[in-house]
Amino acid sequence: MASSLSSKDFQEGVDDGRPIPTDQNVLQKHVAFFDRNHDGLIYPWETFEGFRAIGAGYMLSIASAILINMALSRKTRPGKFSLLFPIEVKNIQMGKHGSDSGVYDSEGRFVPLKFEEIFSKFARTHSNALTSDELMAMLKANREPKDYKGWIGSWAEWRTLYSLCKDHHGLLRKETIRAVYDGSLFEHMEREKAAAKKKAWM
Repeated sequence: MASSLSSKDFQEGVDDGRPIPTDQNVLQKHVAFFDRNHDGLIYPWETFEGFRAIGAGYMLSIASAILINMALSRKTRPGKFSLLFPIEVKNIQMGKHGSDSGVYDSEGRFVPLKFEEIFSKFARTHSNALTSDELMAMLKANREPKDYKGWIGSWAEWRTLYSLCKDHHGLLRKETIRAVYDGSLFEHMEREKAAAKKKAWM
């Protein structure tokens, strides 16, 4: 599925009536889409539902629900344990892994300079987009020594984003990447998929 998010979509915001608390940092907004009932916790079935809503297949959605929730539940709920593996949205910055782009800081805030560096350093074919090879070059450059979990986490996140959101030329556009950082991309993709489904039934 390719997302056709435009800069106009991003500038206007695409929350589609889903309330986002004003005190949330950008990383919290990034994951809030998956908190389907807005109770501050993301359970595996909500992760699954969120991935399906943006066009991911069943297997990817199931794998994401299991792996993401198991990886982040204990980190975002220190001192707590539940076999339901909920993720606590307000503590999501505690789940940051290494070998990432640095666009989120340790407090979950957006760092514009780091975002621009993605393109100044790695966008060689088009100044405002990444090819598959350029994306892999970025992931390799971001690797921290022996941070194998971080390598895997970054690879899984970015390859999933590329798979779902590349355009018809195989490019991952700057506005798409910018929108994913605050979660607005997910809302757009959900609406886009719902509209396509409705059109197919007409």
